[in-house]
Amino acid sequence: MADVYVYDTTLRDGSQREGISFSVNDKLQIAQLLDELGVDYIEGGWPGSNPKDMEFFARARSELSLCHSKIVAFGSTRHAHSDVKTDVNVLALLEAGTSAATVVGKSWDFHVFHALDTTLEENLAMIEDTVSYLKEKGLEVFFDAEHFFDGYNENRDYALATLEAAARGGADTIVLCDTNGGAMPLEMQKVFWQVKEHIQIPLGIHSHNDADMAVANSIIALQSGASHVQGTINGYGERCGNADLCAIIANIHLKMKINKFTPEQMKKLTVVSKMISELANVRPLVSQPYVGRNAFTHKGGIHVDAVVKQSRTYEHASPEVVGNKRRILISELAGKSNILFKLQDKKFSQIGEFSHVKDVLKQIKKMEYEGYQFEGADGSFELLIWKTMHSYKPLFKLEGFRVIVDKQRRGDDLYVEATIKLKVGNRVMHTAAEGNGPVNAMDNALRKALEGFYPKLKGIRLVDYKVRVLEGRDGTAARVRVLIITQNGDKRWGTVGVSENIMEASWIALVDSIEYGLLYENSPSLDELKKALEALPWEEEQIEQPLG
Repeated sequence: MADVYVYDTTLRDGSQREGISFSVNDKLQIAQLLDELGVDYIEGGWPGSNPKDMEFFARARSELSLCHSKIVAFGSTRHAHSDVKTDVNVLALLEAGTSAATVVGKSWDFHVFHALDTTLEENLAMIEDTVSYLKEKGLEVFFDAEHFFDGYNENRDYALATLEAAARGGADTIVLCDTNGGAMPLEMQKVFWQVKEHIQIPLGIHSHNDADMAVANSIIALQSGASHVQGTINGYGERCGNADLCAIIANIHLKMKINKFTPEQMKKLTVVSKMISELANVRPLVSQPYVGRNAFTHKGGIHVDAVVKQSRTYEHASPEVVGNKRRILISELAGKSNILFKLQDKKFSQIGEFSHVKDVLKQIKKMEYEGYQFEGADGSFELLIWKTMHSYKPLFKLEGFRVIVDKQRRGDDLYVEATIKLKVGNRVMHTAAEGNGPVNAMDNALRKALEGFYPKLKGIRLVDYKVRVLEGRDGTAARVRVLIITQNGDKRWGTVGVSENIMEASWIALVDSIEYGLLYENSPSLDELKKALEALPWEEEQIEQPLG
């Protein structure tokens, strides 16, 4: 079949899910991840609708170095009875400064009458004028035919007329949208076949998941002639969500046998899914196909016996292809591959004698059982390796810390102060600092104590902080996981802490962030570590895992 283009709308459609609100830094980081994954188009947002999206487009132009992806601005057709050259929606698309734009227009006559409150003829003019004007400005233009399948079922001729208007305007691709998410796969297939008889330019699919058919509809659309598929990572989106690009990408590669993604890109799929869930502050769905924790998990009885002998007995795909891993509950087969998987794209200092690899594996399992997750916390993971290898020398030792939050001292404003006592070598440092919150105060006090010894610390800054409750049934006494993102120039890393006490979890993540930033420059390539591992004798063994 023809080339397939993958279009991600996590930063716009995905952010419409309840509870998700990406910062500009989040959006920039996600865009970089999607580029590394090999996504063709990244929809950055709706310029003009809010200041955050305009800031994203401005910073994307100056800060992102994308190797594969194009950033796309999203907007609607011109307003009814307005001049396209002065329409605020259209001008905002141009101001975004992208080389591609997506224009959404109504293809359902019901919406034209009841949402736009205009005539059918004017709606067609709005579509053609907007697409044509953006093409004149040199943009690649996608036309999103909103509510197309509902419109096609109720007024086939008018729905097709909207596509023809976009085609006359010069649209590069026309995307058929199942906006209400109620279409069925065989219905989707039939409609695509019929539309192809009338529209000669490339077609795309944009599916919502209200009938739990979004991925199925996306795949059958591709099999029926679509060359462009839209979705979001993890299926994030309004109501029941959008088509999950993680499953779509895996199906394109594994089921449709289209060589679009490299093996290296496919192996990043699970990590990208988990990192974006961390940035969205949404608990990962353990049953998510391909990338979920349970996607390749087997529990007891005949299944375990068979899959250990031959994985194909109960697995339709290899977990390693998508960067996931096989899990066998009760006891888990362990070997150097488990560690090598965890060490993808990592760098380590002082490789030395690596005879403690199995200790590393045991420690990882223990910590993950307690609630740690290292996919978004590369800094903490590398420090764990160093510590377990006994090649780690602490830069300082905590003697104690105290945080005071006072509501009365400054009236309506909270007063927050952190006091820290620590040792650097034989020197004892006892410092205090204020902050706009407890973690900021601890960060300031820690820096105040250490900057005299480690001047490099001045360039290291905390850029994000997230908290996740791990067991909600325990209420305010629940165990929490804190993720901190830190940056020094172009280098960015994550660290994690877990505890029933949010301040202790924050302290663990904060200390890791600083230690990793100070130690990172001395680390050589992963290739050296792999050579050391390959030289060691290995035997597969069973390591008992706690039940529960």
